[in-house]
Amino acid sequence: MNRREFLRNVAFATAASVGSDVFGVQSPDPTQDWLPRWEKSILGSARSRYCDKEMGEELGWLVSPCLNGFYYGYLATRDPKWVELLIDWTDSCLRRGVKEPDGFLGWPKSGMDATESFHTDSLLGEAMMLRPVVLMADEILKTPILKDKFGSQAEAYLKLAEQVFQKWDSRGCWREVTDGGLWIVPQFGLDQKTGGWTEGYARRSTDGFSNPDNKENHIARWMVAMYDVTKKPVYRERAERWFRLMKSRMKTREDGKYFVWNYWDPAGPWDYKANGSPKHWVGVHPNGGYYGIDVETIVTAFEHGLVFTKENIQKLVATNRDFMWNQQVAGAKFQRIDGGSPDPRWKNSPGVLWTALVPYDETLRKIFLGNHNPSGWGGLSATPWFLAHEATKQKEVNL
Repeated sequence: MNRREFLRNVAFATAASVGSDVFGVQSPDPTQDWLPRWEKSILGSARSRYCDKEMGEELGWLVSPCLNGFYYGYLATRDPKWVELLIDWTDSCLRRGVKEPDGFLGWPKSGMDATESFHTDSLLGEAMMLRPVVLMADEILKTPILKDKFGSQAEAYLKLAEQVFQKWDSRGCWREVTDGGLWIVPQFGLDQKTGGWTEGYARRSTDGFSNPDNKENHIARWMVAMYDVTKKPVYRERAERWFRLMKSRMKTREDGKYFVWNYWDPAGPWDYKANGSPKHWVGVHPNGGYYGIDVETIVTAFEHGLVFTKENIQKLVATNRDFMWNQQVAGAKFQRIDGGSPDPRWKNSPGVLWTALVPYDETLRKIFLGNHNPSGWGGLSATPWFLAHEATKQKEVNL
């Protein structure tokens, strides 16, 4: 399964609650069979053993869905088997890491986006892989029974995550720009004949290609997790700088009622060809899944008090609910964020439910509850995430 196939199937989900119908009669709980359906699905998906073979960017698109599922599965059930599965998958990935010329560990692969001619690592893949690992390490170290058994692995994972950050920082992949900062894809890799770097390494501080927004946002969520666990300001600062740039790219339409933004925008001179044209097309992407990633990260930023405001969240809700949605709960469909025609490649997902907004709007909550597939590919992490939130909310009510 490649990244596009993944995004055709993925559905991000957050908390939702089961309410009463308009007559005050409690509706049947649609989530009552979700946990066993999810468990059967994720254990089946885990037989893929992507952890034993994937490298580069696919650490994100193919390995991280299971890692996230294991992490949220533990939060939902408190069953240590999910901790053991996450450790099994993580250790398998780490054993396949390659020591590179600058001494850092990497997972190089050829033929990735914007680096087709290079055999190189992927910051995106590593960030997506490490986020659930970092969060689970925190759970382990805070839980005595887990710390006794898995504490050494948890400490090693956090040390590695910090080294991975240092790797990309030292390779000149962070750039400060007028409205904030962002990560770029380096234009060099490993020379497989000599074992050293390709010649672009000497220009690492000036060359490169800015990641699209969805990839920047995945990386930023890793930065937020790193700050949450380590409390080191640099991670929060990097996330905040990107969030400022992301917010500056978001424009309003229809008299300010709705948001719209491009998939990619040039950020500096490295994003232009010698003739002055941008290295990538600029516009709204026809795959709505990318925008679901962006909104999930915007909600993460808002919930951490970073850059985005309540008013921004309300405008995102209006965009998804009032403009994109077809106004049908059963079989809900969503159009593109700009109202453009569907692309045949993503004819079933020109827009998606921005489920990160479910806690902020009752209508979006109903759409989620009526359409979520707990045993689908997107449900690997979404289902236990939802159930863990429900358990926490119920505990707070009981208190």
